[in-house]
Amino acid sequence: MTILSDTKDIVRVLETNKAVAVIGYHADPVKPAHYVPEYLERQGYKVYGVNPALASRHASAFGHPVVATLAELSVPIDVVEVFRRSDKVRDHVEDILSMKPLPKVVWLQLGIRDDAVAAQLSDHGIEVIQDRCMLADHRQYL
Repeated sequence: MTILSDTKDIVRVLETNKAVAVIGYHADPVKPAHYVPEYLERQGYKVYGVNPALASRHASAFGHPVVATLAELSVPIDVVEVFRRSDKVRDHVEDILSMKPLPKVVWLQLGIRDDAVAAQLSDHGIEVIQDRCMLADHRQYL
């Protein structure tokens, strides 16, 4: 099982994976699901918002349309960053596993954890990071 928590693995993921799809992206700048992706975009990542409610209103994020599902993204994604409650993470497994190509990493933001989902994704060769903030880790290590 490939569930990452070691500092060197976190740094490797942050340094080598630059295309990030954000499940649960939010348009409100005071919400972590907005300011964390915005920070990543400013650091040189390509960030794509995934949120059905915003997609239906034709919203955009960082120069890209917000989409309802990962399947609607037309570019390869390195990291799927999840901003959903732990009990909602399993709702996205099918969408993640239908991606072509599969993402290299699924990153569950701070406070989000689902060991069964992590094991399932890991069984498909996807590295998983749980209960960590990409912004905080980027600031601390890079």
